[in-house]
Amino acid sequence: MSQTAPTPPLKAAILPVTPLQQNCSLIWCTATNKAALVDPGGDLDMLKANVAKAGVDLQKILVTHGHIDHCGEAGVLAKELGLPIEGPHEADRFWISRLDDDGRKYSINGQVFEPDRWLQDGDTVTVGELTLQVIHCPGHTPGHVVFFHEPSRFAIVGDVLFQGSIGRTDFPMGNHQDLLDAITHKLWPLGEDITFIPGHGPVSTFGQERKTNPFVGDHAMGVA
Repeated sequence: MSQTAPTPPLKAAILPVTPLQQNCSLIWCTATNKAALVDPGGDLDMLKANVAKAGVDLQKILVTHGHIDHCGEAGVLAKELGLPIEGPHEADRFWISRLDDDGRKYSINGQVFEPDRWLQDGDTVTVGELTLQVIHCPGHTPGHVVFFHEPSRFAIVGDVLFQGSIGRTDFPMGNHQDLLDAITHKLWPLGEDITFIPGHGPVSTFGQERKTNPFVGDHAMGVA
């Protein structure tokens, strides 16, 4: 008789938002049904409809970094639903302070907000009974953070790393070497089996990127 596979502690759904098709993630704790939206940059009606469809209890908003496609409407949603915002690192205050101006520039609704909690490297955030580690990964922006759930071997990396690419560093306060160092010194040591949701495009694993990524793969970095 076949055995039913155990329910994973964390489930996630990818909900692309804004004309830039940014991967907002809905994550939830299967034990408690408590949920968080990570990087709700826009399309709030669609996001709220998907939360309702999933039947989960939205508890908070998490933000990886201050670019408008990731957090332009995070403050709007937080205010409407009475939710706290956690993240990013305070070094991204520069970007969050520009959201109104960047909204006009990119024709995306953006509204300046103040997170309830700025995050630092080594912090943790909770969603129901889940505890996610906070990893500060500057380079794309100075205050970018990654959320890592060790028991699930799962990470939400924002615009640090993509399938086959890495985040842009030509924006104000970007730093290419910082980004390379963050990926190779902070993410790779977590393990090749880590599945990650990037800020744009398809899901991948750290192992796949170490093998094939032309920017930070082992071959590109001169690792034997």
